Amino acid sequence: MGALKNLFKQTFIYGLATVLPRMLSFLLVPLYTTKGVLSSVAEYGEVSVIFSYFVLFNVILAYGMETAFFRFFNKDLDKSIVTSTVAISLILSSFGFFAIGFLFKSHIAEFIEIKEHYVTYVFWILLLDALVIIPFAWLRANQQPMCYAFIKIFNVIVNIGLNLFLLLALKNLAAKGVIFKSLYIPNFGVSYILIANVIASGITLLIMMPFYARIKYKFDLALWKSMMKYAIPVLIAGVAFSINETFDRILLNHLLPADIAKTQIGLYSACYKLALFMTLFATAYRLGIEPFFFSHAKTKNPQKNYALILEFFVIFGSIILLGAIVFVDLLKEIIVRGQGYWEAMWIVPLVLIANFCLGIYHNLSVWYKITDRTRFGAYISIFGALVTLVLNFWLIPIIGYRGSAIATLAAYASMMFLSFYFGRKYYPIPYNLKKIGLYMGSSIILSLLSFYEFRGDYVIGVSMLIVFLGIVYYSEQKVIKQLLIRKHDN
Repeated sequence: MGALKNLFKQTFIYGLATVLPRMLSFLLVPLYTTKGVLSSVAEYGEVSVIFSYFVLFNVILAYGMETAFFRFFNKDLDKSIVTSTVAISLILSSFGFFAIGFLFKSHIAEFIEIKEHYVTYVFWILLLDALVIIPFAWLRANQQPMCYAFIKIFNVIVNIGLNLFLLLALKNLAAKGVIFKSLYIPNFGVSYILIANVIASGITLLIMMPFYARIKYKFDLALWKSMMKYAIPVLIAGVAFSINETFDRILLNHLLPADIAKTQIGLYSACYKLALFMTLFATAYRLGIEPFFFSHAKTKNPQKNYALILEFFVIFGSIILLGAIVFVDLLKEIIVRGQGYWEAMWIVPLVLIANFCLGIYHNLSVWYKITDRTRFGAYISIFGALVTLVLNFWLIPIIGYRGSAIATLAAYASMMFLSFYFGRKYYPIPYNLKKIGLYMGSSIILSLLSFYEFRGDYVIGVSMLIVFLGIVYYSEQKVIKQLLIRKHDN
């Protein structure tokens, strides 16, 4: 239990590092969806398309080296050489990408249908973000979650502050003073959003510069080749995963008529944000468990702890799923301010369940990371990407963004089942399938009933939530009592 206690402690801190920034950043959703800040729903859709490309290219620029760093850092190797080798690799590749991108930025802008000056901002953000990948990974590997959390949170506070200043305050200040008047440009909302990101990313890199002053700058070619062999399947899996996560916005942009595409993307992206709590929970959990997986791989019977980790994830995830669905109409008033966006609320249960499945998949992925079979991660993610692409190409022309939500759920659910199937063969873990199935199945059924049959009826919705919590308590009362007794003894 000591190992699990340490895991939950780190997950809580990493959760703060993820949840608080994301919670703060979600203030930007009501900001962007407030009438008058951006010119239209379509302009918010344009922002969403740009950030979809961010997700894809962030994965490409990391090319699996973050995961490879964790794997080799925890082997019996010189940790300083591992750190310097991966850092040098990312420095060279990031600047190379930046230089090539700038040479061909006009062609790139034309190909992806984004204004050229937006592409310039995007390249700067990608470069700055790539250069802090390994410094952040180093903090996690050395179990410095508080420092990690502080920098992450500070980055988002700067970003939000700049967004508020540029999108809200600057216009009023420009009407009162000459200095601010020279800074203000009408109908410049998307550019202001990107400028805020450039500045925030630049400040974060400055904070992380002591890392680059500390490393030895020794490059081990043989080690690098081994790391790349490990990392390439992770890269392939990451690209496939980015297709699952955000490529639907890009496909909506290309498969729908031009006059409605950006508006549909805006509707879909805004309501997708209502999966906030599940996304934050799954992300925080993943940040906590990934170093834990590697550091405990050589302990006695690690499979038992891995099974308990998934069980706890499903319990908390099921509660979050049902709770979010019951109170979804209250959440939409807070997160998505513009009523014009609410017509896409139909997708919310689907994307919540989809992200729940994704979180389970990340927990199940321990088997191929521990056994160095990362190629299976690539295979599974590629399969998920194919499901995403096929269903989006089929359904978007018929039912628009609803098709994208269905495709997302199908992709993540299929990845979850495939990882479980192969994991049983190559690295059996004694998961309590009856208990996991009970929690997950009950939560999904109650959530769908609450949303599609009893939406807005809080008496029924809250009653469903209480019933589910009762099921959890009845099944886990021994564990709960043990935890309470231990806490009382301490």
